[in-house]
Order: sequence, then structure tokens, then C-alpha cells
Amino acid sequence: MGRFIPLCVPNFEGNERKYADDAIGQGWVSTGGQYITLLEKKMAEFLGVEEVAACQSGTSALHLSLIEAGVVPGDMVIVPTLTFIAAVNPVKYQFAEPIFMDCDDSLCMDPVKLERFCEEECEFKGGRLIYKQTGKHVKAVVVVHVFGNLADMERIMETAGRFNLKVIEDATEALGSKYTEGRYAGRYAGTVGDFGAYSYNGNKIITTGGGGAVTAADAGTVRHIRYLSTQCKDDPHYYIHNEVGFNYRMTNVQAAIGVAQMEELQEFIARKQKNYELYRELFSGFELGELMGFRPGTSSNKWFYSLKIDRDKVRATMREIITSLEKRGIGTRAVWGLIHEQLPYRDAARYKIEKAPDYSSRILNFPSSTDLKEGDIRHVAEQIKLVLREYADGR
Repeated sequence: MGRFIPLCVPNFEGNERKYADDAIGQGWVSTGGQYITLLEKKMAEFLGVEEVAACQSGTSALHLSLIEAGVVPGDMVIVPTLTFIAAVNPVKYQFAEPIFMDCDDSLCMDPVKLERFCEEECEFKGGRLIYKQTGKHVKAVVVVHVFGNLADMERIMETAGRFNLKVIEDATEALGSKYTEGRYAGRYAGTVGDFGAYSYNGNKIITTGGGGAVTAADAGTVRHIRYLSTQCKDDPHYYIHNEVGFNYRMTNVQAAIGVAQMEELQEFIARKQKNYELYRELFSGFELGELMGFRPGTSSNKWFYSLKIDRDKVRATMREIITSLEKRGIGTRAVWGLIHEQLPYRDAARYKIEKAPDYSSRILNFPSSTDLKEGDIRHVAEQIKLVLREYADGR
């Protein structure tokens, strides 16, 4: 076996070391320093928004968004089941309850079922959406742009507007994805709803090692989120705190790496898109699987690539497929286990979940790093085809 080709690794080919060394040299290594402010400024400029607040992680960005959206104990929040669990857990942090929603063929939340749920399973009275089964207030919806694909925000925002729902966009996988047609043409993931959460985790399109960011439709809201994330310190000399805050601030060293990564973002997006096109060519006509596409009328960052396996022909478990490819030097993974089936959420509300289980059993993610060479991509596609053909032949 030659070198191992991992699923997705960070790419540090710019000024990361230079800026991190500068932050260390200045002594500003913790939750203060010029690089935090600079990263926020660069993110805001890129997204075309007034304010961005850097924070500790994508999860903290979602949690802060839920707090600012007014989600309190006893409320309910509509969430997808086909996602990473970090999109759902912050609902529990607020002692609220999730309602799980199905995906459509983009893997993102199904906007048709969202609307029908609000119409059929709820009552809208006094400006509040009430879930009939519990009598509780459905206050918000968390929409995840899965693998860099964009959800149908036109329909989702229409439904949210009708039923007074706060919309939190989980754009942790979709930094740089944008709409090119329709009502939101030119708008980036995370800038359409009331809140937008981003992640700089090590496997994201750019990274700070760990970290996140959040924006909102109202700039004052972002400033309050920044205040919450820094322990709500009202007096820099006497440590006066007038609200309960959180230790959710990004460090200056992380931000220094992020500033360098922002300088590479457009290049990384271009590489992801180019590599996807080569994969598309290589998997064209493949009899055992289909490369998943991205929503028309959008330009995706194509963060992750997904092969939809034909389960009528390939009966091997996903674990068997992943293990076989690992032995051949290829890192792959299955899509997430559905969240409504996870132990902490088995008793949670859900609505007509039909497509998500099928996709969960069929999606294989494969190498998508920005440093992939053409030979790597061809080798990955060849090995995936060989393994799936072996299983289809019964071996």
C-alpha cells in the first residue's frame, strides 16, 4: 500500500506560521489581541455583512444563536435528523426540545415537510406556533447546509415568516457557498436567516485548529453575542458583569491562523470545485453508485463529496466498505447516524422521516482535501470502484 489518502486534512501553505509566531511574539495568545478583530473584519467583508463575532467553535456559535433567538426552557426547535449531532445538542443546552425533520434530495432539510408540519401539526395563534401534541411554543428552526450544499432557503424563509420562527443557519460546512439565482442571489450561506453559524474545525474548508464564528441579520445582535461570549464583562478594570456570560471566545493564536486561512479561502474553494469536477468525470456512468450533485442556482464550496451507493447491487455494510478502502490506503466515512435514533433523542418528536434513513445507508464520503493532486483523485476513484465491484460480485 502506498501513502494513505485521508478524508480531509487542513492545508497550511500560506502565512499561518508567520502570523501565529507574530501573535506569540506579542504575548497575545489568549482571548484578546488584534488577530481576533482582524479575522472578524475579514469574515464580515467576505460575507458582505456588517458584523461577525469569532468564538470557540461552531457548536458555541449555534448555542449563542439559540440564546439570542430567545429559546428558553420548554420551547421547541425544529432540527434536521441528517446532520452532525452538534447541530442539535445546543437545543438541549437551553433545556428546549428538538423536533426532528426529514431531508430532501439535497440532504438538507425538506422545506415541503417543514411547511406541512407547521400547518398540520401546529396551531398559530397570538404570533406563536404551538405544537399540538405538547402545547409548547415552537420558536426556531436550525437549517444545516449539508456538505456545502445549500438548503432551499427561499421556501424555508417563507414558512418561517408565516409562522414567526427564528431561522438559524448552520453554515459550518458551507463557508463560501452562495446563491446565484432567485431571491437570495449573491448571498452566502449563513447570511439569509436570522443567524449564521460557522466552524473553523480542522476538517473544514479553512481552519483555526478549532473555532467558529457567528453573524446575524442585526449587527447589534452580533455585538451582544460577542459580549456573551466573553463573560459579559462590563468594566475592564473592576470586572463588573451584568449578565451571565460564557467562555466562548476564540484565542488570538487561533485567529492568527484564521487570518492566514482567509487569505487562501477563494483558492481553496476553487480547488474543491475543480476536484469535484474531476471526480464527476471519473464516476460518470459508474454502475454501482452516483456522485451526489449540488443544488441548481447555487455555487457550492463543495466541501465534501458524496457517492450514493446502489443498495440493490451492493449489499455490504458501510463499515465493511470503509474498512476495505482503509486497507487500500483510502480514508472514507459514512454519513452520520440519524440523530433521532441516537440514545439521547429516541423519545424526541419527529415528523415523517422517510428519505433520511435511505440516504444514511447509502452515502459514502471520500477524500476532499484541498491539497489533493490529480493522481490522488484518480487513485481514489479507482479504488472505490474496485471495492464496490468486489462486493457486488459477492466477494
